[in-house]
Amino acid sequence: MLNMFTHARRMAGRALVGAAALTLAGGVAAQAQETIKVGVLHSLSGTMAISETTLKDTVLFMVQEQNAAGGVLGKKLEAVVVDPASNWPLFAEKARELIAKEKVAVVFGCWTSVSRKSVLPVFKELNSILFYPVQYEGEESERNVFYTGAAPNQQAIPAVDYLMANEGVQRWVLAGTDYVYPRTTNKILEAYLKSKGVKAEDIMINYTPFGHSDWQTIVADIKKFGSAGKKTAVVSTINGDANVPFYKELGNQGIKATDIPVVAFSVGEEELAGIDTKPLVGHLAAWNYFQSVDVPENAEFIKKWQAFTKNDKRVTNDPMEATVIGFNMWVDAVEKAGTTDPDKVIDALIGVSVPNLSGGYSTMMPNHHITKPVLIGEIKDDGQFDIVEQTPGLIVAEEWSPYLEGSKDLIADWRKPLACGNFNVKTGKCGGAGN
Repeated sequence: MLNMFTHARRMAGRALVGAAALTLAGGVAAQAQETIKVGVLHSLSGTMAISETTLKDTVLFMVQEQNAAGGVLGKKLEAVVVDPASNWPLFAEKARELIAKEKVAVVFGCWTSVSRKSVLPVFKELNSILFYPVQYEGEESERNVFYTGAAPNQQAIPAVDYLMANEGVQRWVLAGTDYVYPRTTNKILEAYLKSKGVKAEDIMINYTPFGHSDWQTIVADIKKFGSAGKKTAVVSTINGDANVPFYKELGNQGIKATDIPVVAFSVGEEELAGIDTKPLVGHLAAWNYFQSVDVPENAEFIKKWQAFTKNDKRVTNDPMEATVIGFNMWVDAVEKAGTTDPDKVIDALIGVSVPNLSGGYSTMMPNHHITKPVLIGEIKDDGQFDIVEQTPGLIVAEEWSPYLEGSKDLIADWRKPLACGNFNVKTGKCGGAGN
């Protein structure tokens, strides 16, 4: 009887040990299967969905590609998608949700500068990393943000130079959506044009709200402004779905690209897909990438992208390329740092170089901006671009404009010991123009 009892107790003990071992093994397995979360913060509804939805798809594509290549640090990546719905305060709320609740290691997101400005305090407070993939106005360099879109000297100023040199433009319409990016960019462009000898009366500036649809009066004013006997061009910082009725109205009033060319900074292949491109043919766009770039790297990317979307008509565009570059830079920096810890990754990102889709490499500079080529493209009737000019090399971003009084003495360098986004080279102090 005693032997039976002892045997039963031993068997029960072994069962407990076995159960504990299984629990431990299960815990280790669960830990081994833990994912690294990647946040996606792009508008999937509202006025900016026309531009931003494809960037969400781009991150999902890059996550799938990276997971197929083995993940990062031996772990799979998991995309966490939210929809801030073109609502600027909601961007901050959704950013906090991604960082504090979902515990993402990095966020790829925002399009408009007002959405980026909305989330900046959240990223600083919670010490997370944002990759921002869209052209913007400059005048900023934040420790927690990496800017993979163009600064004004990588898009706006080269576009103006092109129009001056190749079209003989003397009068300028600066037309934009009414928010920080167009206003600041046009402030820089106005100062730049005046530095080139353009008179104030030869510059017309106009702003319209997001989603603006009634362009009849404004286009009539542009037509009148362009009838003064001097070659006139429109430099457009109009964003989102307002571009569709704007170009349509140009066509309605008989304004051709040969009469008054428009160069746009927010119209790419995605915006042109699915709309009538007849009113846009011959007008221009300035970007750092076009789908029509003819190099093997781009052809391979397009092939994989269309396979991922299961749509051989799906286009690529510049902010997509900026997203791809930023994603690959983040992966390289995490592998280099051996951790997703934000402080270590932020330091590791400076100096990272990855292939772009134009056949070269882009590098993350100490000002948290990347080097980029500049391309001018002419819109074709199939919604693609004929590249009419490209810089021979890569342009280093000027995060602070040399044409603005409060900015020309500022630089950003996030390397230690300086570690400052607005260092005044005249005063030798960090903190901007006032110090």
